[in-house]
Amino acid sequence: MDPLLSVRDLKVEFDTRHGRVTALAGISLDVMPGETLGIVGESGCGKSITALAMMGLIPNPPGHLTDGQIVFEGEDITRASPRRMRQLRGRDISMIFQEPMTSLNPVFTAGDQIAEAIMLHQDVSKKEAWEEAVELLRVVGIPEPRRRAASYPHEMSGGMRQRVMIAMAISCRPKVLIADEPTTALDVTVQAQIFDLMRDIQEKFGVAIVMITHDMGAIAEMADRVAVMYAGRVIEQGRADDILDDPRHPYTSGLIGCIPALGREAASAERLPPLAEIPGVVPPLHLLGAGCAFADRCPLVHDRCRRERPPLAPHGMAAQEFLGGHAVACHAAEREIAA
Repeated sequence: MDPLLSVRDLKVEFDTRHGRVTALAGISLDVMPGETLGIVGESGCGKSITALAMMGLIPNPPGHLTDGQIVFEGEDITRASPRRMRQLRGRDISMIFQEPMTSLNPVFTAGDQIAEAIMLHQDVSKKEAWEEAVELLRVVGIPEPRRRAASYPHEMSGGMRQRVMIAMAISCRPKVLIADEPTTALDVTVQAQIFDLMRDIQEKFGVAIVMITHDMGAIAEMADRVAVMYAGRVIEQGRADDILDDPRHPYTSGLIGCIPALGREAASAERLPPLAEIPGVVPPLHLLGAGCAFADRCPLVHDRCRRERPPLAPHGMAAQEFLGGHAVACHAAEREIAA
């Protein structure tokens, strides 16, 4: 089966006060029809820039897409005209933005904003678009959808605003739905409802989902395949089950170790054991050296890590068999497999 959306060796740079820095350093991803691809990493790893590049929304200036391809259904959309991108954006590739309160227009009702998206891509009247907007609010689980269609964003809860964003994103039945931190600032009950809604939409419309998150718990809940990003690069990717059960990169292991475990036995009767944490922070992009960007935070670092950046690839035939298609960019993982 061919990928629905394919990113190949994508490089994005930004002009900053420190000069031009590389935000995405040659990443490659495939999104298959009907699957959920999770892109995970800390803030500053390049996840949202990847999503904006897929949507053709990198601001230029200061951003520059300097190399690589984004191929949608055989068409390289990095070469598409602005008019062509407006046709694709919202109709074929759609996005749920991270913060609905700032993404929704505060002076238009929810129904008007959904209806506008429908009228941009479909030959329907304003009345027909409004009725479709009401129906979409019903589909995403908003009670009294006709009344809520006439409500403004500030009159809704965070969960309702997120559902309005989802209704807008699916209004034209896209083939790829990019969800950028779709449960940010929502409580755990509403998060579970949003995940259930996304699964229902995927099953109903056959949409492929690209879910961007910092939460490995969300990856375990939703993703079929995973790409772990760090400092503008994909450092590990593969089937979600493989990565969660047997992470090969120390950074991936750290992200998984940060997940609280229900039922974890206490070290003593007085207190639970502390949660694991990854020391340090993602380094500024203009300070990256020649070696692995994770070296200063890695418990398995050695001299080669600081000198040489590891490629993302299985390491030989034995590694391919061992990893089962699970790729990693780590010298320590290479040494372990060789041993």
